[in-house]
Amino acid sequence: MSTQREKAERFQALHARAEAFVIPNPWDRGSARLLQQAGFEALATTSAGFAFSLGLRDNEVGRERMLAHVADLAAATDLPLSVDLENGFGHDPETVAGTIRMTAAAGAVGGSIEDSTGDPAQPLYDIGHAVARIRAAVQAARALPFPFTLTARAENFLVGRPDLDDAIARLRAYQEAGADVLYAPGLRTMEQIEAVLRAVDRPINVLANAGFDRDTLSKMGVRRISVGGALTRAAYGALLRAIAEMRERGGFTFFDEAVPHGELQKRFEQQCD
Repeated sequence: MSTQREKAERFQALHARAEAFVIPNPWDRGSARLLQQAGFEALATTSAGFAFSLGLRDNEVGRERMLAHVADLAAATDLPLSVDLENGFGHDPETVAGTIRMTAAAGAVGGSIEDSTGDPAQPLYDIGHAVARIRAAVQAARALPFPFTLTARAENFLVGRPDLDDAIARLRAYQEAGADVLYAPGLRTMEQIEAVLRAVDRPINVLANAGFDRDTLSKMGVRRISVGGALTRAAYGALLRAIAEMRERGGFTFFDEAVPHGELQKRFEQQCD
């Protein structure tokens, strides 16, 4: 197994390549191991996917439970792991800094901090406070004994404030505060992505959607592509369709698309503990 420093350096180097890499988002040990077997080079957690696997809504998990999940995933594969840390599990910069230190202690080599408050009346932190939070996260990351990759997120498009100019202003401010990677999830057009790329000089993460493809985003200058909770939702979509077929029609044709038991046995035998 690689050391944490080795994983951190591998992860850092991925962002310096000329082409974009896809960082998929597992929600449990099994999905993480299947993604490693498929040849992906790094993984990122999904706060929504993990919450759904616990029967909770997104943002209801809490820091302690999330950190236990991080430790579990970090131990499940030899891939670098970056963590969706929501808003750092607290409003003040000191709490955010503590979350970064705890995330590193759990085995991760990167993480993202959002500027969303969780308050529908004021969904985004004032930019001055948001910058202070990112600065505290950067300072905590730089004090670690390995290069922790910090991603700063501008949440405008996910919280009902789709102001591209404000999102770009926030990303620029987070860049100045020392963030390693910048991310404005929810961008829907190539024009929006191009505007962000022109405005900053840090690696950009883009949240994929069905209208994007890796080669096009890579040629534009995007360096990292994530899928958020989409893999979890795809798996739950198959489950819900099977439930509906059994409950409403009494059928079982979903067996035809199920992965054979023996195939999963073989896949997980390859990475037994």
